[in-house]
Amino acid sequence: MMKPVKYFKDDAALTADTVTAEVEINVTSSTTVREGLDLVAVLDVSGSMKGDRIESLKKAMTFVIMKLTPVDRLSIVTFSDGATRLSPLRSMTPAAQSDLRALVTGLQANGGTNIQAGLETGLAVIADRVNTKARTANVFLFSGGQQTSGDARQVDPGQVAIYTFGLGRDTDHQLMGDIAKKSPGGTFSSVPDGSRVSLPFSQLLAGLLTVVAQDVELTITPKMEYGDVDTIVVAPCAEYMLATDATTGVVTIKFGTLFAGEGRRVVMTLAFKDVSATFSEEYDAPIADAELSFAAQGRPRDRQIPQDIQIKRTPTPSQAPGASSSKARQVHVEVIRQARVLAGDGQLEDARRKLVEAQEALEINIVLDHEGEKLVNSLRDQLQQLIKLMDTEETFEARRRPYALASETSHGRRQRYAARGSDEDGVRLFATPRMDTYREQAKNFEEEGRAYALASETSHGRQRYAARGGDDDAVRLFATPRMDAYLEQAKKFEKDPTAAAPSPASDED
Repeated sequence: MMKPVKYFKDDAALTADTVTAEVEINVTSSTTVREGLDLVAVLDVSGSMKGDRIESLKKAMTFVIMKLTPVDRLSIVTFSDGATRLSPLRSMTPAAQSDLRALVTGLQANGGTNIQAGLETGLAVIADRVNTKARTANVFLFSGGQQTSGDARQVDPGQVAIYTFGLGRDTDHQLMGDIAKKSPGGTFSSVPDGSRVSLPFSQLLAGLLTVVAQDVELTITPKMEYGDVDTIVVAPCAEYMLATDATTGVVTIKFGTLFAGEGRRVVMTLAFKDVSATFSEEYDAPIADAELSFAAQGRPRDRQIPQDIQIKRTPTPSQAPGASSSKARQVHVEVIRQARVLAGDGQLEDARRKLVEAQEALEINIVLDHEGEKLVNSLRDQLQQLIKLMDTEETFEARRRPYALASETSHGRRQRYAARGSDEDGVRLFATPRMDTYREQAKNFEEEGRAYALASETSHGRQRYAARGGDDDAVRLFATPRMDAYLEQAKKFEKDPTAAAPSPASDED
């Protein structure tokens, strides 16, 4: 899970020197073994949700319900003037899916917007759980208006990740972003009016249904006794919780939960002592041990074999080539924040200039591997979109502010995907393969939702395969090997019904 440490300078001098290094961790893309999901959906049913908004929310929640399995549990909380728990946490059996879909179908929009009441009720559902082993607790908070009573900023999320979704320009996007930032790992997603709510829902759901590690922790223990290391410094960042022992210099970095296919990078600055009076020739200097640990499936904490970090010290050191892509990303998110503040004060030209300067800075002085190149290309696309949205103050308020807030939480909250607006959001930074798959499924569901839902119902009710729509239907639940074989034969037959070699007869299969 932990790659070899990457240095942005090949060696260190025998005299006092500083080297930047990067530690990268990755988790498996396999979801064969995953944590069970406890999800509480806290839904705005106030008057601001009337019309197409409530209908779009119903479709999105139907998609969520259909994607959950009996290992997962779902509770639905609604809020307007007050809050109501429509259902406790229920294992998503076919019967429970049917019941909750009926509840969602019956949702009606009316009254004020008390986000605080909804959030407190949702968190109470999480707090009241009895079975928590090998389970991950999360909240989806959805709102389409300004809060008319209460103050949701006062709610303490504890250790529960809250993923917020703001629908339309009338939403208090800043509030929704603040709620997400206050929780460990939560992100804010912007959903413009007219967009399909199921798409951003599908992205985060895809991640939450692939949690393969919790309480992920990286410990870096300096080898001070060898006399080379002076200090090891990891810069504070919203992406992780950081603690440094003042006596031993041990650095502990906590990442929280990781989805299948996700990765994390940490940049550290290594300061070396002057050893030129003792050594005159190059040698390999011990620096530290890096150990990764995590929890999964309710087992005792899994500790990986520590990685020995060392670097060559030499009287003829090389020159540092430039900044890392990870450092560039951290600078990038700070630029977005500054530009958002400037635009909010009406200084659109200054905001645009800052974004243009950041875009130009991406072109030079950055060390790129393959993944780094993909990252920088995504950062560049994001800046271009932000510059376009800076045209007028009206455009900024309607689209750019939520776009920037979503970008900030995506970068700053565990390097995790967040929807920035529109159904065709081209910035897929931090999206996992499962997220891409669910996004396509959500699109198909929005277009052919009723037929898909009916086919799914009959399939689950009979525990027998049913086609849900589309020639490339990826949901093969209850399909037998013979069904898969016939599917491939049918595809070939459709391409060329007159082919000389006919499909095998049933008794030849």
